[in-house]
Amino acid sequence: MTPQAPTPAYRRLSVEERRVQLLDAALALFAHRAPEEVSLDDVAERAGVSRPLVYRYFPGGKQQLYEAALRSAADELRLCFDEPREGPLLTRLSRALDRYLAFVDQHDTGFSALLRGGSVVETSQTSGIVDGVRRAAADHIMRHLDVAEAGPRLRMTVRMWITAVEAASLIWLDEDKQPPVDELRDWLVEQFLAVLTVTARRDPQTATLVGALAADL
Repeated sequence: MTPQAPTPAYRRLSVEERRVQLLDAALALFAHRAPEEVSLDDVAERAGVSRPLVYRYFPGGKQQLYEAALRSAADELRLCFDEPREGPLLTRLSRALDRYLAFVDQHDTGFSALLRGGSVVETSQTSGIVDGVRRAAADHIMRHLDVAEAGPRLRMTVRMWITAVEAASLIWLDEDKQPPVDELRDWLVEQFLAVLTVTARRDPQTATLVGALAADL
């Protein structure tokens, strides 16, 4: 007789490992379905656990689980802009956008539901989490610009561009992810330089930055 393969030993997950497992399952579902279309039963089935176990870790139910999953996704998005300060600025920005757009591509439906709003699970808490990502992205960009204290026109310009990146990402999903992602990335980088150039006509601080960026081209 052929000996049977040994049964893998069961390993009990730690509290943190189990919580991460449940969040990963929830994020996988929210990536492709709107939040209101995902139930706790769906999360339990995806994670291979019972519904009561999901409640044990998230006693606030679906809302608490959604907010925790959203924070996890927000942490990942923040890291997209956490680029080493090495090499030309626009090259660094391209690398950051590569990571950002890869996240959008992977979490397409969930990303759309998150930024468009209107979900039945949307609250001031979830809106604050999303806005925190925008502010973190702006802070990263300011650090890359070596700006200790940005004036109002420069701050507005950077935040307007971040909003444009979000809008372009949503439209890109609506357009079946066309144009190709590398073309979209290059276009967004060019837009960043273009909006800075417009602001530079009215703001000496931004004009100095544009001059430095032009030297790197």
